[in-house]
Amino acid sequence: MKVIFKTAAVAAVLFSLVSCEEFGPVFTGKYDEPAYQEPVEMEATHSIADLVGTYENGKPYKINEDIIIAGKVSTTDQPGNFYKSLYIQDETGGIEIKIGKNGLYNDYKPGQTLYIKCKDLTIGQYGWKDNPRYGGNGMVQLGTSSTVAKYETSYMESPLIIDQHVFKGKPGEPVVPMVLSENPGPGEYSISELPGKDDTQKTNKFVGSLVTIKGLKYDNQVFVLLYLDSNKDKESADNRIFLSDEKTWGITTWAMSKSKMTEYIQSGLWDAAEIGSGSAAFGTVGEHKGDGTYPDIEKNAYSVSQYFKVGDKSIQVRTSGFCKFADREIDPEVLAGRKTIDVTGIITLYQGNIQFNLLDISGVKVN
Repeated sequence: MKVIFKTAAVAAVLFSLVSCEEFGPVFTGKYDEPAYQEPVEMEATHSIADLVGTYENGKPYKINEDIIIAGKVSTTDQPGNFYKSLYIQDETGGIEIKIGKNGLYNDYKPGQTLYIKCKDLTIGQYGWKDNPRYGGNGMVQLGTSSTVAKYETSYMESPLIIDQHVFKGKPGEPVVPMVLSENPGPGEYSISELPGKDDTQKTNKFVGSLVTIKGLKYDNQVFVLLYLDSNKDKESADNRIFLSDEKTWGITTWAMSKSKMTEYIQSGLWDAAEIGSGSAAFGTVGEHKGDGTYPDIEKNAYSVSQYFKVGDKSIQVRTSGFCKFADREIDPEVLAGRKTIDVTGIITLYQGNIQFNLLDISGVKVN
């Protein structure tokens, strides 16, 4: 079903559009090569779809059975667009493994088989919203139990816990992305097979998997959530600025570093943006201009969701402000709607909406 943002609905959905767990800066240098480990070989007891099928919405649980899943690493955090986690996938779908370390690409190579011993880990979901009109599924994840109410899982922080659950198998060829197109050729899939709002890895193999989506056209809107002060309550309306409402707000980059965010705000392009939303508005950005530096508004790197469409589907391409290509300009011909793009990355869901995470800027091809 086509995602259309109506003016009357904007106030109702703004607070549900916060896109995913917070990004952070990723170490993208080179560690010393880890000591050689003989690759292990295990037999998976469950497919990823089978494991996801044991989860019920809103009911995270600690796994008590001796369950093993296996899959190839499909992501890399080296360009900085994945944070403290990686995805593995088998023939049934992909799943996020929440390994609380930076620089994962030094230890886990694309195409390498990983075995996950799931016993004592927690399976949960991020981004699920129980709302018939605006709700839908998020992403089922594997991690440890969380003490934060809004998160169902947390990261495996200690090396001891990681080593008890994550085992490296043989290196292999990188995962070949599945291709989806409006007019699929041999070996390709139809856009109509993209996941819907109630899908998971159990019902749709593209969820959590590496794919290429062909023929995306720019949809002339972005979503960005800014804070006056991120050290204060991030849930408080008077601390939030939403850049959305079917506009681009002059943002022409995939995301924005701290310096780029400063450049954007000082241009005055965001002066009309409201602090808060709808009836809970607390003035505008322009009222905080001060000496022209907007001293009351935090300057920081921010992720940006750029919206594209293909067929009757809306695709939100979400990029971290800490990644290497955050400030890369989108081709003006794409922004003008005269050219389309093909994108390669991981399909995720947030409240039933498709979010697409690029591995690197090389995953964008301008047609």
